[in-house]
Amino acid sequence: MAMYKYDHIDQTLVDQRVAQFRDQVARRLNGTLAEEEFRPLRLQNGLYHQRHAYMLRVAIPYGLFSAKQLRTLALISEKYDRGYGHFTTRQNIQYNWVTLEDTPDILAELAKVEMHAIQTSGNCIRNITSDAFAGVAADEYVDTRPICELLRQWSTLHPEFAHLPRKFKFAVNGAKEDRTVLLCHDVGIELKKNKDINNGELTNGLTADIYAGGGMGRTPILGSLIKQNLPWQLLPSYLTALLRVYNRFGRRDNLYKARIKILVKALSPEEFARQVEGEWAHVKNGDDNFTQAEWDRVAKHFTKPAYKNLQALTTEQVVNQASKSDKTSQLSFARWLERNVKPHQVPGYASVILSLKPHGTVAPGDATTAQMLAIADLADQYSFGELRATHEQNLVLADVEQSKLYELWQAAKKQKVALPNVGLLTDIIACPGGDFCSLANAKSLPIAKAIQERFDNLDYLYDLGDISLNISGCINSCGHHHVGNIGVLGVDKDGEEWYQITLGGEQGNDAAIGKVIGPSFYADEIPDVMTRIMNTYVAQRDEEESFIETYRRLGVAPFKEAAYKNKSENAKKKEKAETAGDAS
Repeated sequence: MAMYKYDHIDQTLVDQRVAQFRDQVARRLNGTLAEEEFRPLRLQNGLYHQRHAYMLRVAIPYGLFSAKQLRTLALISEKYDRGYGHFTTRQNIQYNWVTLEDTPDILAELAKVEMHAIQTSGNCIRNITSDAFAGVAADEYVDTRPICELLRQWSTLHPEFAHLPRKFKFAVNGAKEDRTVLLCHDVGIELKKNKDINNGELTNGLTADIYAGGGMGRTPILGSLIKQNLPWQLLPSYLTALLRVYNRFGRRDNLYKARIKILVKALSPEEFARQVEGEWAHVKNGDDNFTQAEWDRVAKHFTKPAYKNLQALTTEQVVNQASKSDKTSQLSFARWLERNVKPHQVPGYASVILSLKPHGTVAPGDATTAQMLAIADLADQYSFGELRATHEQNLVLADVEQSKLYELWQAAKKQKVALPNVGLLTDIIACPGGDFCSLANAKSLPIAKAIQERFDNLDYLYDLGDISLNISGCINSCGHHHVGNIGVLGVDKDGEEWYQITLGGEQGNDAAIGKVIGPSFYADEIPDVMTRIMNTYVAQRDEEESFIETYRRLGVAPFKEAAYKNKSENAKKKEKAETAGDAS
């Protein structure tokens, strides 16, 4: 299996952390450890106190995990939670209903299968995310997993960066298409092969372009390129220098201005890069850098699985696996192939996205205990026992034989994870929002549910084509609303929940931050607003033009006019009624 396996050091670290936390929880429960002392300790172990209960966030480093690990995650959801887990936009999983008393036992269960919750919270380096298709994507330049693993080991419990001004997030990409939201991270690392560096010696021709200062939240900013062609061995020393500059100059007087994006913007990217270079001069030749021996130690875990020597099948050949007599089944299967199946590096194989976005039944990204157990079986049966979590809150089976796609589709349908809506309007990214999160201003999940119920017709969704819709319950933007073609943000107005609409955001190679179209709406107005925006798109689009292309061509005006049409009419009616009342 092409996954990193814990060595003695990894396992010892995680086991010791479980024992430490068990003692800390016991002291908190008997009153010898006060909440203000306990808070930083629990946050270092991914434990939040939410609206109704504790929430535990478990790390899935760069989104890669095994069927065995998923079974443990399922067991935890059944034994210690309410029968489900929530996959997040950082490729992690959260449990929303755990008790403080149980958390040491949960961490002990995780440690048995080489998992933990270290640094999934707090002002430290968080889970390093990457392309969910790393190692198999047809458009890949570099398999990012060895670098991600080396960076994970370098950043875990790094003493210098345990108390940063705010949380810090890395994303690593190594493919033509950016599937990591690279430019919206504190640091984005773009890996490439570059034969000109050191004549290819030691580096394997592998270099990194470094982007800094990206982020969403209250001040959404795209990251700036600050370093090109950095040899891969020098990543730790360069990133140490970068983090030192942030640690030294990042604002600690204002929570909202403490992120690196504010610092990079205040200094300018050029000046920030200069500061990092100045700091780097002191550490670049130190013993913190990666070595070829370390690369070899880690890279051996990411070898290719035992692929069969297969013929690549055409789409038509795959579609014909479905019964020719059952046209409905063929059509449904063809749609699923189009939306949920992605090309693979190896002939005869494909990658499959299992959709965790059923229409209007559960929150986006949720999977039940039964689903997790069934998906673990599917991973064992069809994909070498491996899974990936995407930042879009779906799951991936990366290595499926094309000849078995029909069989897998039928099995996935039984688990309600085969809806062919990947990339469509109802493939919604959403945070847990006000139903759970104590930071939220408004609920996210009922809005997602209402939109999915409104746009339940797959024929219509197919006609609309690729549209990303992202929902956040507060300005922290855990639902990535800024980079959705359509973004919905929950805001609080005098104790009431309202929703702000942004248009024009995009993730990937053409990343863009969406613009607020105007005043916010009530919750029950949102489905109608979406309908009017879609109707405008359908009426105005050119042939084969996507929503974002139409928006860029026309600008915000026609969409804004449509969105507020009824609002302005209702306001006129209200004004008229009030005037009539005054006259009487």
